[in-house]
Amino acid sequence: MKKVKVKSLAEKYKVTAQKIVAILKEEGIDVKTASSVVPEADIELVEMHLDELFGSKKEQKKSEKKECQTVSIKPPVAVRALADVMDKKPNEVIAELMKEGIFASINQTIENEVAEKVAKKFNFELKIEKRDKETHAANSNANNTDVVAKFVDREEDHIQRPPVVTFLGHVDHGKTSLQDKVRETSVVKGEAGGITQHIGASTIDYNNHKITFIDTPGHEAFTQMRARGAHVTDIAILVVAANDGFMPQTIEAMNHALAAEVPVIVAINKMDLPEADPDKVLLHMQQNNLMSEDWGGDVGTVRVSAHTGQGLDELLDRILLESEMLELNANPKRPGVATVLEAQLEQGLGATSNILVQDGTIKEGDVVICGEYFGRVKSMLDENGNKVFEAGPSTPVKLVGLSGVPEAGTEMHVARNEKVARQAAEKAASEKRQEALRGSSVTSADDLFSKINQSKQASLKIIIKSDVRGSGEAIIDSLNKLPSEKIKVDVVSASVGSISENDVMLAAASDAIIVGFHVRVNNGVNALAKREGVDIRLYSIIYELLEDITDALTGKLEPVKRENNIGKAKILKIFSVSKGPKVCGCMVEEGSVRVGAMAKVYRDGGMIFNGEITSLRRFQDDVKEVKSGLECGIRLDNFMDFDENDVIEVYEIELKKATL
Repeated sequence: MKKVKVKSLAEKYKVTAQKIVAILKEEGIDVKTASSVVPEADIELVEMHLDELFGSKKEQKKSEKKECQTVSIKPPVAVRALADVMDKKPNEVIAELMKEGIFASINQTIENEVAEKVAKKFNFELKIEKRDKETHAANSNANNTDVVAKFVDREEDHIQRPPVVTFLGHVDHGKTSLQDKVRETSVVKGEAGGITQHIGASTIDYNNHKITFIDTPGHEAFTQMRARGAHVTDIAILVVAANDGFMPQTIEAMNHALAAEVPVIVAINKMDLPEADPDKVLLHMQQNNLMSEDWGGDVGTVRVSAHTGQGLDELLDRILLESEMLELNANPKRPGVATVLEAQLEQGLGATSNILVQDGTIKEGDVVICGEYFGRVKSMLDENGNKVFEAGPSTPVKLVGLSGVPEAGTEMHVARNEKVARQAAEKAASEKRQEALRGSSVTSADDLFSKINQSKQASLKIIIKSDVRGSGEAIIDSLNKLPSEKIKVDVVSASVGSISENDVMLAAASDAIIVGFHVRVNNGVNALAKREGVDIRLYSIIYELLEDITDALTGKLEPVKRENNIGKAKILKIFSVSKGPKVCGCMVEEGSVRVGAMAKVYRDGGMIFNGEITSLRRFQDDVKEVKSGLECGIRLDNFMDFDENDVIEVYEIELKKATL
């Protein structure tokens, strides 16, 4: 009979090697690692036992796959088109998009990955057709054999690469602090408000193995950045505070990791606190369908403390075990392929990109293509600011030399030469402009009416300037989520870099305010803004920015008008006056009647006039107010068609500050 390793059984039944080891030990079979071999005499018994435990799930998945229908669609994918191919109503698709935090109209285009994810929710496999002689973006450009530097991918050139580990979790649960303890650095102290604002990456050596860490922000405003972090990672560490347990962003982060189909390790942090309750975390895991190995599941949990260093070795050992199971490898001899984690404009350096090399090697002097930007690599810096001349697989570096600031998540490839890189970048830029035009066009009567209705909304126009693209995207995403149907935020422009005179002129022309996040104002700009009446607001923490923008939105709304009834009078007799309009003799039955108040005249239950009380008389005297139980003469603004027994209801308008 053939020998069977623990690792093979784990792969077959889609569970961790540690889970298999635990099951075998229960059966009295002594195995220790993923590479251990199951004794020949026990293989049949073990497989029968594993079939009983995991076979039913396997069969269920198979039957689900059979029921899944395949549909195809041409890019770009619009919401209406996606609904049509699945034979669903557009509002059903829009509802699923909203669950993903994406707000799209019926004719708006959505990302291919998002469309595939939504289709999966309806049990459809979505195939997106390729365009003839066209490419969607940078990824396709870079995959074009005319652009990418040629190479021969030989099996013998492949080596084991370091695992890329992402720390995910709720804000202030200790993700960055946990890494700090491993790296013995102090990133947290440099972040405004002690909250991580950008994606950062670093590499450590542990037991002669390299591990690359990506730290992602925990605040919900950075959902998109966190999602990107989950998609470039091999292993996700879900950091949960032992005193808090699962929080809203913990669940959100968990879903990102599961959607990326990466192994999850739960690090129960803050074990040094007296109120630490790891069992609460295990319970929350079970409630969110994430079963811990401690409770018979297959998700590793490690108790740690970023403060004391407790459990860090155990956590790193677990990372290496999961890495061994994944059998990660790459070819360092091929031209480099990387993903942009973050990009920004820096004084003295120009456009810089924080990248993670995923395969191959990028060297100083290489020509690279990244979306609509290209350039020759002028220099690369590691996380400590040291210059490096080449970056291999799973290595994070800051790259200088691109012609512009690419979007986070864009793929970067080493190109054949500068000429083809320039042509590919220009083509990608042209296609992006065309996409934008297609996305903004009115394609149906429904869409036209939607746009007309939207134009009636009050709006606050904003120009966003941020230090990095990711922050700008996070701000836009948060503003779009503000819960208001009365008013909307219109982002006129969002770019990176300091606030310039051009920004002020654009704001003046479009009646917008300028919001700066981690940026400075250039010399002379404040004076120009004052002359042009442009409001500039600077922030370093996103909470404050959102609060202020909400206040600004509230101030933009028209005050809410409320009618307060103050009195009621009945017309007893009509008097004709030689000069001026008629006066009606009335009895004030309720409240009081005042000069300047508003009056509604009712006849037989129907309103015949709504206007202002211009004067009041008591006998021969003009008065300002007449109270209940007294008679008076009332003159209304531009109304003379009184009749006896008409009823006058008197009210005042109260202006109340509007709220979102």
